[in-house]
Amino acid sequence: MTTIVRKATDGRIVLPQAHRNNERTRLSMSSVKALLVATLLCSGVQAADPAGRNADTSEPGPGVPSYELLLKGGHLIDPANSLDAPMDLAVSAGKVARVAKSIAAAESKKVVDVSGCYVTPGLVDIHAHVFAHGADLNVFPDVYALPNGVTTVVDAGSSGWKNFPEFKAKVIDPAAVRVLAFLNIVGAGMMGKIEQDENEMDAAAAAEMIKRFPETIVGVKTAHFLKPGWTAVDRAVEAGRLSNTPVMVDFRELPGRSYEDLLLKHMRPGDIHTHMYAEHIPLLNENGVVNEFVREARHRGIIFDVGHGAGSFWFRVAEPALKQGFIPDSISTDYHKRSALLPNAGMVMTMSKFLNLGMPLPEVVLRSTVNPARQIRRPELGTLSVGTAADVAVLSLEKGNFGFVDSGHAKMNGDRRLQCVLTLRNGRVLWDLNGLSWPDWHKAGKYKVLN
Repeated sequence: MTTIVRKATDGRIVLPQAHRNNERTRLSMSSVKALLVATLLCSGVQAADPAGRNADTSEPGPGVPSYELLLKGGHLIDPANSLDAPMDLAVSAGKVARVAKSIAAAESKKVVDVSGCYVTPGLVDIHAHVFAHGADLNVFPDVYALPNGVTTVVDAGSSGWKNFPEFKAKVIDPAAVRVLAFLNIVGAGMMGKIEQDENEMDAAAAAEMIKRFPETIVGVKTAHFLKPGWTAVDRAVEAGRLSNTPVMVDFRELPGRSYEDLLLKHMRPGDIHTHMYAEHIPLLNENGVVNEFVREARHRGIIFDVGHGAGSFWFRVAEPALKQGFIPDSISTDYHKRSALLPNAGMVMTMSKFLNLGMPLPEVVLRSTVNPARQIRRPELGTLSVGTAADVAVLSLEKGNFGFVDSGHAKMNGDRRLQCVLTLRNGRVLWDLNGLSWPDWHKAGKYKVLN
């Protein structure tokens, strides 16, 4: 039997009329014949369009349930497949099985009504700190990621070439969310004073560790180096060259070490500068105009990432840059214990800030899914293409009067705010804010744990 869960107008979760009155669901003989014909014509799981269009516009009739879960009635945004329209999405065996304008409820064992919500690929946050057994500011990945619709979180250098195996064994492997990592050029990782020790910055050792775990380590990270010179950046870039991976750079200018030289002389095409809208980054000149060398760097292939964090996102930098067309290639959070609080730098809140700065929702989704996935060379992520892992975020867009805070503790007023109401990882519901996927307890019988 197909279980259909929907929202009542008062917010309660109710079962459909079919469950309350079976007499009204009996099929006539003509309906049965139509059902049999539709079943024979139905081809089951749809193949992805080779041109990149993933939507199936057919509307087959009901049949024996082919799918395990159906998200019905939502507005699907999948930039990787140029989809931005009302669409249903079906899941089978942990994969996206079908995307179509209308999929009959009878084709799925379980149906979740997501009317009024946006259905997007699971979000990809390429800058967070989730080595919970490392530095004190790190958090556990599942607790942060899943309530934010993040199904792939990339740790940005919390571990180095000495302690990555511990990170993998204690955090990455047990996590429900997909955890990838940029490996710190510092062997001990992001552990305070030792980040200034140039003897810890071993490009060959870092590259060897990356080659040992290529399925998990996506690149190299350098950050927090406060001595003069380019040792940290250059050795990170060398490790990236040896391992054929990108480098993420957290940078601060010092005498003899300029932002312009970083972008034009030290970083390579495909490398990522994070914290692009930080107060300490000279993205803008003294007249508030985006520096020409920054545009030149983008033209060369340097990638610019948000990396919100506790101290790296300022409205007075971001707004003029956005108005001049200098938008981020990717939206990330630099999420940790401190950025989680006053700046409220979680993924959906960071996305909401860009919405209220004027970025259209499809562009926000693009920069939170397929763009970061491509930057870390994981094109199979950040998409709802048929056959890919069913990593899905269901987002509500609230309208009202809201306030948003930046890293300088200044407020921006806004009228829209995203909230994650449902997160699927490999087709399993792992976050459900309002219980959309479960029946009302009054009608669930003597239940133990419902699946």
